[in-house]
Amino acid sequence: MKSWSLSTRIIISVLMVVILGLLILSVAVGGFTRYEVTERLDNSLQEVSERLQTAVETRLHDPGAASSIAWLPEVGPRTLAYQIVDVTGHVVLRSQNAPQDAFERAWRTGFANVPHFRVYVASPVAEKYRVLVGEPTFHRREAVRRAMLISVVPMLLFMPVIWWLVRLIVRRALRPLDLLHDEMRARGSGNLQPIPPLDLPDELVSIQRSINTLLARLEAALSTERAFAASAAHELRNPLGALLAQVQMLGRLMPAGSDTGRRVELIADRTRRLGRTVEKLLQFSRASSGVAFRRDRFDLMTVVHVLVDDLGHNPCDGQGIVIAPDGIHHIFVHGDMDATGIMLRNLLENALLHGGHHMPVRVAVLPDGGIDITNDCPALPPGIFQRLTSPFVRGGTGNHGSGLGLAIASNIATQMDVTLRLRSPLTGSARGFGVCVTFPNSKVT
Repeated sequence: MKSWSLSTRIIISVLMVVILGLLILSVAVGGFTRYEVTERLDNSLQEVSERLQTAVETRLHDPGAASSIAWLPEVGPRTLAYQIVDVTGHVVLRSQNAPQDAFERAWRTGFANVPHFRVYVASPVAEKYRVLVGEPTFHRREAVRRAMLISVVPMLLFMPVIWWLVRLIVRRALRPLDLLHDEMRARGSGNLQPIPPLDLPDELVSIQRSINTLLARLEAALSTERAFAASAAHELRNPLGALLAQVQMLGRLMPAGSDTGRRVELIADRTRRLGRTVEKLLQFSRASSGVAFRRDRFDLMTVVHVLVDDLGHNPCDGQGIVIAPDGIHHIFVHGDMDATGIMLRNLLENALLHGGHHMPVRVAVLPDGGIDITNDCPALPPGIFQRLTSPFVRGGTGNHGSGLGLAIASNIATQMDVTLRLRSPLTGSARGFGVCVTFPNSKVT
């Protein structure tokens, strides 16, 4: 499932609504500004035309005068142009920026759009002359554009400020949620203490209470399971040990090579296997109950040396353990030392049990702090290799194992965020089995 951030989603949603609202408002303001500017310019155009019409009626007395041009000072592309037209459509007088032909021949009082001009035809005071005043459309479009820019551009420039303010407000509002998130995240590694009182809004108080209730129930369940595993180990290990001792004493009383003696030896062997299976089941129960959630700093090399000394002094059929520290003396990691010992012991016992005769188990310390354990054995089929960390799955080497060693190691590694890489066959060979254990944030010295 794709991860997503609540604050990012809220910020994007709010900004989309705000920006969409600003765009709609900008369009509305632009349209309203265009309408108002056009109306004001039309009113000015009409006023100029009507006043000029009155001046023409009082000043122009010669109807047969030739067409002339009124040269006005400082006439530019934005200056109003006017024409005085007689009843025949002849231009009697015009400004130098007006065309030679009449703007409009329809003689209808009001506004008209002609090429390059917006024209107003004034209502005549007398029937002799008409005054046509035109405003260059270039000037009108420029005025409308500037008015719209003055109205819209400040909104667009204010959008980054809006984004910053929305982001600041949302993050401040979600700060209690971040506090709750940090407290919950700190309880993912064995810390099952209830979340202390926080300054949370009403919507999050119920969540905090539910989490504290869940943590209390989980702590009680884990404590009960740990107590059961410890009690079961004590109650089962002692009777099996006593039974094995009695069987061994009985075997010494039997004649050597007798059928009864062989049966007693078989019972003793089955009792030892039952004891190992019970021990593995109890370890698997402890691993499943979360025994490896604690995080303490310890030296991994100390655990490795203790296990190698303990298991290496009891070689079977010439087997042993050879360690190659590669000049590394200490590997400081964070985790549970007891759980790490259980994990590595199971890996070493698995290597000794399934390793080839007269071939030692090799423990190599890698430069990044990883522990690589290899043993000689036939390469595992892909079908078995993929299920090797499941409970009661055996490698098929013919040796009698419980099928729980790798499952226990994998379970503990998952709880401790440890990387457990299996491989078979070994690199550069058609045989062998290897397990590489890598702790996160390890410090090698």
